[in-house]
Amino acid sequence: MAGQSPSLSYMGCNFLRQRLVLATLSGRPVKIRQIRAKEEDPGLRDFEASFIRLIDKVTNGSRIEINQTGTTLYYQPGLLYGGSLEHDCSPNRSIGYYLESLLCLAPFVKHPLRIILRGVTNDQVDPSVDVLKATALPLLKKFGIDGEGLELKITRRGMPPKGGGEVVFSCPVRKTLQPIQFTDPGKIKRIRGTAYLFFLSLPAFQEFFFFNFPQTTFYHVWRSPGFGLSLVAETINGTFLSAELASNPQGQGAAVLPEELGQNCAKLLLEEIYRGGCVDSTNQSLVLLLMTLGQQDVSKVLLGPLSPYTIEFLRHLRSFFQIMFKIETKSSDEEHKGGEKVLMTCVGIGFSNLNKTIK
Repeated sequence: MAGQSPSLSYMGCNFLRQRLVLATLSGRPVKIRQIRAKEEDPGLRDFEASFIRLIDKVTNGSRIEINQTGTTLYYQPGLLYGGSLEHDCSPNRSIGYYLESLLCLAPFVKHPLRIILRGVTNDQVDPSVDVLKATALPLLKKFGIDGEGLELKITRRGMPPKGGGEVVFSCPVRKTLQPIQFTDPGKIKRIRGTAYLFFLSLPAFQEFFFFNFPQTTFYHVWRSPGFGLSLVAETINGTFLSAELASNPQGQGAAVLPEELGQNCAKLLLEEIYRGGCVDSTNQSLVLLLMTLGQQDVSKVLLGPLSPYTIEFLRHLRSFFQIMFKIETKSSDEEHKGGEKVLMTCVGIGFSNLNKTIK
C-alpha cells in the first residue's frame, strides 16, 4: 500500500480517470469532492463506479471511500498488482474508456496483466478497440513494451445499448522504458480500415466500403443494430493517425447512410493528417505519460495541436510527478506540412525511481 505521499484534492467529475490513474502510478492519494453535487442526479455515474472497481482489481491494498450520495471520493492507491482478471464494463461507455487507462498502467504492474473486458466495443463517444489496437500498441512498442505478451484480441463485438462485445488485453511488464526521439512523422504509405455492421444487410454495405476503402476488414456481428468505420493512416516512419465514426444507436437520432458515414470518416482522417505530428490526438496523453515514466534521459515527440484533454493532462503530470515539459511551437514548413505542430521535450523520472513506500 502506498505510504506517506501527501494527498491531492480536486473538485468535480471532470478528468476523473486522469486523476485516479496518475494517483495509482505516483502512489499519491486523492480526494475528489462535489462530484455533480448541484445536479438533479448527483454523484458518480455507473460507468465511473465501474472504472473505480476496475482500478481496485488491478491494484492490491487500495483504499476507496465513497460517501452515501456519491459526491465525494477518497482513493489511496495500493500496489499495482496485475495478473489475470475479468471485468464487465458499463454499457454507458465503451471498452475503450477503460482500455485507455489500462494502457497507461499495464507496463508497470507487478505481474503481467491479462484481462478480459466485456461490453461495448464501438460507439460514438470513446476510442474504439480497433483504433487503440492500431495506434496505441505500436506506440507502446517504441518504448520497448513489446514481445509476444503484448496483444489486444477482439473476440466479440457489441454496440450500445446492449453491448455484448469482448476483448482480451495482455501486456508484459516493462518498468524501465526506452527514451524516444520521435520528431519526424514521415510520409503516408498506406491507409487501412475496419468496417463493422450489426443486424444489417451485408452486400450493399460491403460493396460501398470495399470500393472506396479497398484495404478494409469487415466484421458482421449479431446484437444491437448499427454500423461504423475506423480508418488508420500509416507513415514510413511508423506514425499511425486515426479517425472513426459510428451510426446512431437504435432509437437515437436520424438514420445515417453508409455512404455518408464513410465520406465523413474520410474527411476526419484528412483533418487528423493535416494536424499531423508523430502521434494522433487519441494517444497524446499516453505518449507524454510514457516519456515521463521513462528512464532518466531526454525524450522528444512532435505532436499536432494539443487537445484540451492533453493540456489538462500536462497540468496533472506536474501535480503528481513534479515534471514539466519544454513546449516549442513549430510552424508549417516543407518538412512538416499541414497545421502548426508542437515539439514536446522532457527528461524522464523513471518509474522505478518514484519515491514510494510499499508495505
